[in-house]
Amino acid sequence: MTDGFMGPPWQADWTKKAEEDRDALPEAARTLVYAARAELVTAADPYFRGIDTDRDLPAGMSVEPAQSTRPGGQHVLYFDHGRGWLRYQFTRRTTDPQLVIEECFWR
Repeated sequence: MTDGFMGPPWQADWTKKAEEDRDALPEAARTLVYAARAELVTAADPYFRGIDTDRDLPAGMSVEPAQSTRPGGQHVLYFDHGRGWLRYQFTRRTTDPQLVIEECFWR
C-alpha cells in the first residue's frame, strides 16, 4: 500500500466485447491497438486534460472526450490517423486507479 495517489503505469482492463473485438482484428491492427494502449497506461493523465496535452502522443494519435459536456467521463483515443479508436473510462482512485477500455474499433 502506498501513501497518496498512485501514478502510471495504470491498471487497464478490457470489457469482454472490447477484448473480443480486439482479438478479431488482423495482426497489424492489433499491433496498433497495443501501441495505443501503451500510450494510455503510461500517460501522466489518461484524460490528457488541458491545451495541447496530447501533443506528446505519436503521430496519428489523439484524444478527446466522448461528450464535450462530460470532460471527466468517457474519452476516445484515436489511432492510425483516425481509422481506429479505443473508448475508455478512467477511474481515479487513491488505492487502485484503473482504465477500463469499453470499445475497440479499427476499419
